[in-house]
Amino acid sequence: MTSSIHHVELWVTDLARAEPEWAWLFGELGWSLHQNWPAGRSWRAADGAYVVVEQSPDVLPGPHRRTAAGLNHLALNASRATVDRIADEAAGHGWTLLFPDRHPYAGGPEHYAAYLINSDGFEIELVAGSPTG
Repeated sequence: MTSSIHHVELWVTDLARAEPEWAWLFGELGWSLHQNWPAGRSWRAADGAYVVVEQSPDVLPGPHRRTAAGLNHLALNASRATVDRIADEAAGHGWTLLFPDRHPYAGGPEHYAAYLINSDGFEIELVAGSPTG
C-alpha cells in the first residue's frame, strides 16, 4: 500500500462565509464537489484525496491561527499557469497573497509557488512541480 493523504478536515466558525472561498480555490484547481451537507462541504482531487470544510458544533470560538500549534498550511500541486492565475485572481475571492514582494519565489529560487491566506487564517501553498508545470 502506498502512503498518501486520504483526506484533511478543516473546521471553520462560519461555513456560509468560508464556503465560497474554498469552493473557488478548489474549483480553480480542478477539484470537484464531493460531499455537501448542512454543516459542511468536501472537494475531491483527481487522485481521490479530499478536503472537508466543516462548521462543527464542537469547534472552539476564535479564529484559526496558523502560527499556533497545529496545522500551519496545506501545500497542493498546481501547474505554473494555475499558480499564476490563482495568485492574480485570489484577492477577489477572499484570499490574500502572502509575501508578495518575493512571489513566486518566496520559498527560494527553485521553488515556484503562491502562498495564500483566507479570511479564516488558513494558508494554502500552491506549488508548481517543474518549470513547465
